[in-house]
Amino acid sequence: MVRITLKDGSSKEYRKGITVGEVASDISKGLARAAVAGQLDGQTVDLMQPICEDASLNILTFEDIEGKKAFWHTSSHIMAQAVKRLFPNIKLAIGPSIDNGFYYDFDTERPFTPEDLEAIEREMEKIIKEDLGLERFELPREEAISFVAEKDESYKVELIEDLPEDSVISFYKQGEFVDLCAGPHVPSTGKVKAFKLLSLAGAYWRGDENNKMLQRIYGISYPKKSQLDEYLKRLEEAKKRDHRRLGRELDLFSILEEGPGFPFFHPKGMVLRNILESFWRSEHTKRGYEEIRTPIILNRDLWIRSGHWDHYQENMYFTNIDDGDYAIKPMNCPGSMLLYKRRMYSYRDLPLRMGELGLVHRHELSGALHGLMRVRCFTQDDAHIFMLPEQVKDEIVGVIDLVDYFYKQFGFNYHVELSTKPEKAMGSDEEWDMAISALKEALEEKGMDYVINEGDGAFYGPKIDFHLEDSIGRTWQCGTIQLDFQMPERFDLTYIGADGEKHRPVMIHRVVFGSIERFIGILIEHYAGAFPTWLAPVQVRLLSITDRSAEYIKELASDLENAGIRVETDLRNEKIGYKIREARLQRIPYMLVVGDKEVESRQVAVRSRDEGDLGLMNVKNFIGRIQKEMSERT
Repeated sequence: MVRITLKDGSSKEYRKGITVGEVASDISKGLARAAVAGQLDGQTVDLMQPICEDASLNILTFEDIEGKKAFWHTSSHIMAQAVKRLFPNIKLAIGPSIDNGFYYDFDTERPFTPEDLEAIEREMEKIIKEDLGLERFELPREEAISFVAEKDESYKVELIEDLPEDSVISFYKQGEFVDLCAGPHVPSTGKVKAFKLLSLAGAYWRGDENNKMLQRIYGISYPKKSQLDEYLKRLEEAKKRDHRRLGRELDLFSILEEGPGFPFFHPKGMVLRNILESFWRSEHTKRGYEEIRTPIILNRDLWIRSGHWDHYQENMYFTNIDDGDYAIKPMNCPGSMLLYKRRMYSYRDLPLRMGELGLVHRHELSGALHGLMRVRCFTQDDAHIFMLPEQVKDEIVGVIDLVDYFYKQFGFNYHVELSTKPEKAMGSDEEWDMAISALKEALEEKGMDYVINEGDGAFYGPKIDFHLEDSIGRTWQCGTIQLDFQMPERFDLTYIGADGEKHRPVMIHRVVFGSIERFIGILIEHYAGAFPTWLAPVQVRLLSITDRSAEYIKELASDLENAGIRVETDLRNEKIGYKIREARLQRIPYMLVVGDKEVESRQVAVRSRDEGDLGLMNVKNFIGRIQKEMSERT
């Protein structure tokens, strides 16, 4: 017999070898129908997994993150099986689940067409109706290489050859289709009730531009058609909100051929950017941060000392100055280390909070670039906090409160993930355990729910990541808090303790916006370009009905500007309806229509982007309305 402890803390004995799916059936028939995978002692497994010793078990449905991954991973296998049925000579590369669906990379000489995607979808429907069971089997490494070589799957051979010689290699079989795979998967193809192939893209094998370009098919799938319909509806809405299109239409920014991945901000985009930076500076000053600025280029020795040379070199740009090797900074932290070292601090000086809006450069493959969301240079709203060990929890709580305050100003909900030690990391397990415990304690003190993201920490320490949810339900990773015991050691940072001896400070890396550029891209899509009044690059546009109102409009514009309101005038000899439509397309919060009646009464006819016609209004009252919206950030 084995004792199985469930998520709610209850436990029960079962016969040895019972499967995860059988336990789900024993708990509830409804749960068994919804189940897609299980978590056995924290590891995600198939429902077919036998349980041979005492364990904790969590039954996963599609609503769980790991459940979605298993569901979408199976969907990628269904797609690959359909492709192989239709195009037997195509070679398979990889086909993982991703944050929103799945993809599979194929090596084919003939590019896929939209008609091919339709044919693949029809074949996938057949495979789903066949309700093929997924069976896992394992082979020793050499047998596995022979097995995939016989199938002429050279990419699979390469993947297996990269594994240790004593590895046991797992495969999954569904009908005639077999794929190299670690799993887990749902029990059968029939579980996938609704799906859609979304797009085609090129992708270098293993992300290396020196390798062959493969063809990637993206898709999405759900247990219910209604869920798919809702997703596709959101996808259409997302296209309307695409920040690249709106950035061009609203004259905010551009990405030019002369600088791929290096955005140009236009005057209106700079207004928006400066508002965000001013808000950042104001709130950080209130919370005891001191602003610094560190150089963009620093020498090789610094990056070796920080660990970036060994752990991050492939993402960096380099240059040679006076016969010496230098790097353009991909991160701001080493510069902050040098500023800390400029003097000796006492324990009474800590915590020390250094904030920096620092421009960094990171090498991204051209295929990965995406508007403001993925660029090669961006401004991180960094801060580095140096503290005593006993101050760690309070400082983390303070950063959590700051992040929460910021996101509420923009109307964002968010969820939190705690990322643990990655495979490539600095420091001992003991140091990592201490750091992870400190982050957990802070989250639990705040009563915050969080998800453990195993192995996704920074190379120097664990981190808390904040994932924003925008107005159409998409999530974006922005803020992060990273606890670091390594960098103070590598830079020999010290302070004088109460005992008069030197001690090592603990350090936090943190960002709130993450990247100013990316945050602007998220805001454009979140608001669909219709920024709230306090953020709008142009808050008011004055529209003339006749030439006779020109002088009054100029007087009004001056009054509004003196009141701190961002204003434009439209005195063109065009119909007023045309002017109003154009202002609405520019998503300007307020339009003031001025004709003979308004000139005579010394008032303004107010049209709101969100509320429509507000009628005549006293100029002073209108200015008060705008100023209230700005001060309250409504």
